[in-house]
Amino acid sequence: MAANIVSGGRLSATNLLRRFRCVCGYSLSPSLQSFEQRNWRTLRKYTQLNSHKLYGSAGLHTSVRKYADVTVNCPPFADSITEGDIRWEKAVGDSVEVDETIGEVETDKTSLAVKSTVAGKVTALLVEDGTTVTPGTPLVTVAAGEGAATPAAASEPVAAAAPPPPAAEKPAEVPAATPIPTSKPPTPPLPTAPMSTTPVAQIKPVVAEPVRVSSLGGRSEERVKMTRMRSRIAERLKEAQNTCAMLTTFNEIDMSNVMEMRNKYKDAFLKKHGVKLGFMSAFVKASAFALQDQPVVNGVIDGNEIVYRDYVDISVAVSTPKGLVVPVLRNVETMNYAEVEKGIHDLGVKATGGHLAVEDMDGGTFTISNGGVFGSLFGTPIINPPQSAILGMHAIKNRPVEVKGEVEIRPMMYVALTYDHRLIDGREAVTFLGKIKSAVEDPRVLLVDI
Repeated sequence: MAANIVSGGRLSATNLLRRFRCVCGYSLSPSLQSFEQRNWRTLRKYTQLNSHKLYGSAGLHTSVRKYADVTVNCPPFADSITEGDIRWEKAVGDSVEVDETIGEVETDKTSLAVKSTVAGKVTALLVEDGTTVTPGTPLVTVAAGEGAATPAAASEPVAAAAPPPPAAEKPAEVPAATPIPTSKPPTPPLPTAPMSTTPVAQIKPVVAEPVRVSSLGGRSEERVKMTRMRSRIAERLKEAQNTCAMLTTFNEIDMSNVMEMRNKYKDAFLKKHGVKLGFMSAFVKASAFALQDQPVVNGVIDGNEIVYRDYVDISVAVSTPKGLVVPVLRNVETMNYAEVEKGIHDLGVKATGGHLAVEDMDGGTFTISNGGVFGSLFGTPIINPPQSAILGMHAIKNRPVEVKGEVEIRPMMYVALTYDHRLIDGREAVTFLGKIKSAVEDPRVLLVDI
């Protein structure tokens, strides 16, 4: 079809050159007629060989439609969220595939991916990086087609078949407004010169300038906008400090039995359930057991009332590159070890991949934070509002302890319970933490419910 268009007359070829000069690899000179005369055979040969690339099966109009701009709008948010900040991952000129992430809208609780609806090339970012946007806001335009690599790839056959003649052989083609050089252009310097005539004192090394340099020299600082998620985390933590009467109680847990159980059954557990048997499931189940025994720890203050729950939804703190998130494992009181491990694994994968939805983090009656994975030996966690308590796990260390009148080396872990003293008294808090200790040290306590 392309060959038919070209052979139909020079006017068709002129229009073809004007519309597809970016694909053919030529730029039109001021004298379009002389350009046609010189390149007519090349153009005809090229369009015969590459008509399937230029037109497809539908001809000229199909090719024009292929590169139409498509606008991608801000995705919808959850009901409790009204706005977010855009963070671009692609720039103008970048190629994208269908459903490839162009940027992310960071909200107070999670990030929503802005994905391309077509394959093509980014032509314009309609809002600047860091701008606050709302659902439905036009964010970016994408030229629907084969992406940024298509024009370059299509131009290679032309260059290989018949490259354009050099300008020196056709001096008449130079526009009148462009002066013709009469002297030899300066020779560019070689990449590596054997000698230099410049005094050493005048040679200045090329050094990338920092964002900001202090007056003392050699030091720099950079100022960046706080992300919306980090800002929200700071706001909630300060709110907890200002609202709750936080107090922390401590205990230590002998991990010998749970480590022995894990080592004995971990291979069979992985083979049957498809996930690893870890220590977190033991603490999650022990916490659910203790929360049912001490329901006030599972409660919350709401105005002048106390709300008690008969269900246990445990928030598991997960550290991600963008901040701390706390997805919720729901109805833990009905789960066994395998179901807990599967739930924790699925939430962890979603958190690290940035796919957590707002619904995954809403609610929660109690939180567990494991600073031990980073080597923390001892610490006091901060309550995750509006909850009333949080359990802090720490690193397992071999320490000498007394066992039946003898000193033995045991794998020990310090645990901390921070609670809201407005609602929970010291007796209930200490009893609660003691229940967790007994259930972790001897999981049979869960079976006999004592």
